[in-house]
Amino acid sequence: MGMWTVSRIKLTVATFMWTIASATFSKKVMLMKKTETATNCERAYHHGDLRRALIDAGSALLSEDQNWNFSLREVARKAGVSHNAPYNHFVDKNDLLAAVAAVGFQELRDRMLSSIAGIENPKAALIKTGVVYVNFGLANPARYRLMFGSALAHSATAGSALLETATMGARAILGDIILRGAQAGVFAVSARKKEDLQVAILTAWAGVHGLTMLKLDGLADTVAPNIINLPEKVAKAIGAGLFRR
Repeated sequence: MGMWTVSRIKLTVATFMWTIASATFSKKVMLMKKTETATNCERAYHHGDLRRALIDAGSALLSEDQNWNFSLREVARKAGVSHNAPYNHFVDKNDLLAAVAAVGFQELRDRMLSSIAGIENPKAALIKTGVVYVNFGLANPARYRLMFGSALAHSATAGSALLETATMGARAILGDIILRGAQAGVFAVSARKKEDLQVAILTAWAGVHGLTMLKLDGLADTVAPNIINLPEKVAKAIGAGLFRR
């Protein structure tokens, strides 16, 4: 074998080894960049942003799957963070679900408030919020079931306390309308009797909640099929029972 041939073989081997080393180095660089990106992503979510991103991811999965059977690992993947990241803000999945439900109640409250902005008449306000309430539930079936179902009833996490606060905030909109109507004398309810006010609130709430669930379960159409503006008509019927004649 000539010296020229040996040199060529050595050069080929060297080139091959350099290629392998280069490929390995490139893979390491890519892995480092990927890890750095994930780390930077989580740092960007720091001070509350990560918590909100996880809640948004949970809400998105709830909407996509129409159930809450997903895992925290799936939530993390959806948010684009490490699978351990959720535990920095939530004890377990129920804690996250409570936060998702709380955001739902906050949104419901905001929608009801927005719908009655500038409406002074308690009657009109009651009907308007009733319609908004039903339409909210129909547009968000899984989230509505989570908010009002038993899945979180026995949860004792920090999220459950926030959920209770958000629930009361949404309920307060209805309570305020009933109280204003009673004080104005347009509702057949005594503003001075707490029990009367509570019964009136429960009556109005039971009506719109019942219609929402009947619609979600497909049962309302067996009784009242093809009725246009059904939520508004039911809200007016509920109000008629409270309005002073």
